[in-house]
Amino acid sequence: MYFDFAALPKYAPYFLPAAWMTFEVTALGIVLGLALGLGAAFLRLSHRRALALPARAYVYLIRGTPLLLQLLFIYFGLRGVIGLDAVPSAVFALGVHNGAYIAEIFRGAILSVDPGQMEAARSLGMPRWRAMRRIILPQAFKRAVPSLGNQFIIALKDSSLASTITINELLLKSQQLASSNFMMMEMLTIAACFYLFYTGVFTWLFHRIETRLNVSGAA
Repeated sequence: MYFDFAALPKYAPYFLPAAWMTFEVTALGIVLGLALGLGAAFLRLSHRRALALPARAYVYLIRGTPLLLQLLFIYFGLRGVIGLDAVPSAVFALGVHNGAYIAEIFRGAILSVDPGQMEAARSLGMPRWRAMRRIILPQAFKRAVPSLGNQFIIALKDSSLASTITINELLLKSQQLASSNFMMMEMLTIAACFYLFYTGVFTWLFHRIETRLNVSGAA
């Protein structure tokens, strides 16, 4: 099979809008996932069953079903109910999906902090929410950084599933161009290079965060 290396720099600029769409869907999905994940983590840690059970059901439901199914369910379901377009559907699906995993990351990180610190703060008269915000959460976030970095990279790669609902991201763009120039391997290679670039940026960014927070030295 002949591989045309000259096609790579020739067609790479055509991928730039799709690369931006991939970044946009991923970034918005991650922001939504962080909000949902932190909220679900707090609910799961609640001693009130009325709060903990719905959060537990959310995590179980999302982690127990594939993202593609969730994406199609949200797209075709919500489009008919509230007219949700493809891009918001993808962002919502990615956010909900990652939120379940981020919830477990935050929950594990919070539980890893010595309970004696909360007891000490409470004995000094500090309200529980303030102790959580000032004492527990900073340590929990520090311990969660490596796992969050891995989850963000997974979210980036999962964004390729948005092609199934006609979002013009990297994977769909490679298929569209390949259908006209018959260079499937070349177009897939260009898409792979963009994904590797994004993954490299995420890896570098989280490495800097880990270094700055001295994650390896976390107690």
